[in-house]
Amino acid sequence: MTNLTFGDLARKINSEAEAYAYLETLRWADKPVCPHCGSVSQHYFLKPVNGVSRKTRTGAQSQRRVWKCKDCRKQFSVLTGTIFRGSKIPLQTWLLVFFEMCCNKNGIAAREIARRYGVAPKTAWFMTQRIREAMKCVNGPMFSGDVVADECYIGGDPKNMHADRRPDRDGGKSSGTHKTPVMSLIDDDSGEARSRALTWVDSWSVREMIRDNVDLPTTVLHTDSAKAYIPVARDMAGHFAVNHEAGEYATDKTKGTNKVENFFSQLKRSIDGTHHHVSVAHLHRYLAEFDFRYTTRKLSDTQRMILLMGQTPGRRLSYKPLTA
Repeated sequence: MTNLTFGDLARKINSEAEAYAYLETLRWADKPVCPHCGSVSQHYFLKPVNGVSRKTRTGAQSQRRVWKCKDCRKQFSVLTGTIFRGSKIPLQTWLLVFFEMCCNKNGIAAREIARRYGVAPKTAWFMTQRIREAMKCVNGPMFSGDVVADECYIGGDPKNMHADRRPDRDGGKSSGTHKTPVMSLIDDDSGEARSRALTWVDSWSVREMIRDNVDLPTTVLHTDSAKAYIPVARDMAGHFAVNHEAGEYATDKTKGTNKVENFFSQLKRSIDGTHHHVSVAHLHRYLAEFDFRYTTRKLSDTQRMILLMGQTPGRRLSYKPLTA
């Protein structure tokens, strides 16, 4: 499949039927796959009586392409079991927003989507959160070899907040700050990034993050001089640190934390410039979005969209628990 531009995609899906057909090529390539039983076979395409659209349960007309499984005999469409299921938004809009989320380096704000596609701001926000849910890394392989780790802090400075919103806690989450700490790991070989929002930065939270993503005995850790990494590093193959306070950023044994800091610079610029504010409750999904784009940075926009489309099944996110 050639590398598409936004204009190419818009011309490919002039109708809902074309949008469904194009999504089928992204998800299934050659043959439909039944989401109920996983069968790959010559399933039956249920052609509409009038050849164009079919009546839904509410009496409306839909151009949705429906299939019937040859094995389990259940009906399904390309949306069944995915993040798109149950949405009343036209599939054309979904695909265009999906493509923009994949190709925009700085992300795209929900308000911008609302203005551009004529949907309500809440709807636009819900769409982007569902796509971010698909971007999450689930059951990925453990990191090994050389892994770079560092942390940053996301949020506004309390001194700039109104007195009614200013945090009243003593101390802070770490280093005397009320901002939310974010820790990131980057595999030096694969270039994959994984990030997590922490309650605070200490040896216990750092150990949990590293143990969940890294094969300790086969990994060499590269960090700054923060003491929180020392306990977990004792169980690893090696640990090299640079002392930023002394102006040290690389040695003959380590390249330091430059890779993670480059990732943080993009993350912070995007949150400040595009989204302006991200709540702690939803920060993990925004981190998943930037992790995904950083990890797939060497892919074309079309390749990234196809890869992400393969992660849409089983990631359905409903509005009520999202806003609970």
